[in-house]
Amino acid sequence: MSQLKSVKEKLRLIALLRLLKKSYTYEELSEITGLPITVLNRYVRGKVLPNSERTRELTQLLSQYVNLENEVRKRLRFDSRGFFDSMSVLGDTSLMTLLSEEIASRLKEVEIEKILTAATDGIPLAVHLGRELNVDVVYAKKKKEVGVEKFYEVNYVPSASGSITTLYLPSWALSKGEKVLIVDDVVRSGETQRALVDLCRQAGAEPVGMVFLVSVGDIIDRLREEYGIPVESILVLER
Repeated sequence: MSQLKSVKEKLRLIALLRLLKKSYTYEELSEITGLPITVLNRYVRGKVLPNSERTRELTQLLSQYVNLENEVRKRLRFDSRGFFDSMSVLGDTSLMTLLSEEIASRLKEVEIEKILTAATDGIPLAVHLGRELNVDVVYAKKKKEVGVEKFYEVNYVPSASGSITTLYLPSWALSKGEKVLIVDDVVRSGETQRALVDLCRQAGAEPVGMVFLVSVGDIIDRLREEYGIPVESILVLER
């Protein structure tokens, strides 16, 4: 095993422990793992890293106590109209680390050279996933930035607003032939994601997959059929 892979496995264990610490006490984690509270505390705080053998043993044990789909579901906060706030998911760095590893494992057969998302809610997942895949992240905005001379742009009508929205992407952000993964936090009807595909095609880049934290209804199936590329979502909500 390479030294980098060994370190990543240890950091994944720390992320697992930090996530579980939000639901379990140190006493409960001590009973689960058989480790003293003082040792667990040092792991959670990052003061000490376990050896490789203990890392594998603890990861196998603690993974049984973490269901990423449920972790996302229980953090979503719905209003009376059925809309939800995903900030408590996007802001949980331990959870986002584990989610990005899970997503990367689903896409290991896909060649990815760049990640594209739309500002602003798609950025946290895109950045975590970009770090996991070791690729750069670019994002389209709803306004032109000062200091950028040339843009690709696309107009579309989000079904929730009924008004025209424009996305702008600096022309340097994507290169011809570049293989692009489209990432967003939520997909409901697919308008924004189709607009991102349009931006890729304007740049001559190739969309090779889509990833979402949450999808609503059967939209990911429709996007798979429409574009013929892998489309993944951690949590699927009924419409």
